[in-house]
Parts: sequence; C-alpha cells; structure tokens
Amino acid sequence: MSSGSTMTYGPQQSFVPVSIDLHSLVRRSVASLYSHLVTRPTGRALRLGIESQIVELGDRCLSVLDFRQVVILDYSCADEAVAKLVLRYMGDDRPADAYFLARGVSDHHLDPIEAVLARHNLALVAEVDDLGFTLLGEVSPMERYAWLALQEAGIASADDVAKRLRADIEETSAALASLARRRTVIRHADTPHYCALPVLLQASA
Repeated sequence: MSSGSTMTYGPQQSFVPVSIDLHSLVRRSVASLYSHLVTRPTGRALRLGIESQIVELGDRCLSVLDFRQVVILDYSCADEAVAKLVLRYMGDDRPADAYFLARGVSDHHLDPIEAVLARHNLALVAEVDDLGFTLLGEVSPMERYAWLALQEAGIASADDVAKRLRADIEETSAALASLARRRTVIRHADTPHYCALPVLLQASA
C-alpha cells in the first residue's frame, strides 16, 4: 500500500489517496501464484487485507485497486475482492468513508469484474486499457450520461451537468444523487457540487 498527501476538495472535504497493489497484497496474504487472483478464499483474503489497510488510515480515502500486475482474475475472486468490497462500503454501517477506483484494468479483467458488479447491482469507476476512465457495472443511461459529463467537467453542480447534457434538471439531479449513493462520484457536503473520482487521483499525482 502506498498513500499520498491529503487532497482537499472544497472546504472540509479532504481525502487520503491510497494505492493498493493487488499483486503485492496477494503475495503477502496468501500462498499462491502472486499474479493469479483465483478462488474465493484468495479474494476473501485480499478483501480483508484491503479493509485492514483502509481502517489503518483512519480517514476518508480514495482507494485505488491496481490490477496492472494481475495476469488472471476469476469470477469467484472478483466477487470477493471487488464486488463485496464495494458493497461493504455502501451501507450506513461502513467501517470507513472509502471510495474505490480500479486502475490497470485490461480486457481479461473486464468480464469477471463486470459480471460480479452486475450480479450485485453495483458500479465502479475504472481506468481501462485503451479506453481511459469509464464506469463499469449496472447503471442507467441517464446515470452514464451524467457521469460522463461530470468526468469531463471534473467538479460541477447538477445544474451545470444538466446544461452540458441539455437535459432536465430534476432527472440530472436524480442521476447524480444515485451515482453519489453508489460512491462513483463524491457529493460535496455543503455545496451543490459533485466531484468525479479521477479528479482526486490526478490531484495526487
């Protein structure tokens, strides 16, 4: 795990960026081929390791799941290490205020990640080879349009996003609120603005 300096997004909106190298974490957590993320026990060990690192930070964080050294990812491991991890931090009883973003996602990672996200009706921001940042999982067309517009703007209000899309403000507001509940964008606590997760990642570079 490597963490950067605290990033500030607006007043009292600070985040600690933390990069989690899944290849290195599985090497420390389980006895297996380090670049092969297979089996449910391996995924569970990874998830518990990630959760432990997040709790140690003791702060709001953007956790970057790094798949760049992962050669094989199967469905059962993805279900534990990706879907159940994201699901754990969506509830009101989440152990920390963590957001997730995947990096280094290649074609051979996409099928298992998309499948487990769909099974749990989840979404995840990911940087995919040859595509850049995109939204994986189950989202409505309006949620995807709103996410793309916010991604282009970086930080914007629902009104700004609606104007970019030439869409109804109520429909746009509902889409952004849904994305925030699903932790694929960040809603500012004291203003009407939303922030795209990659903005925080770029700010820490």
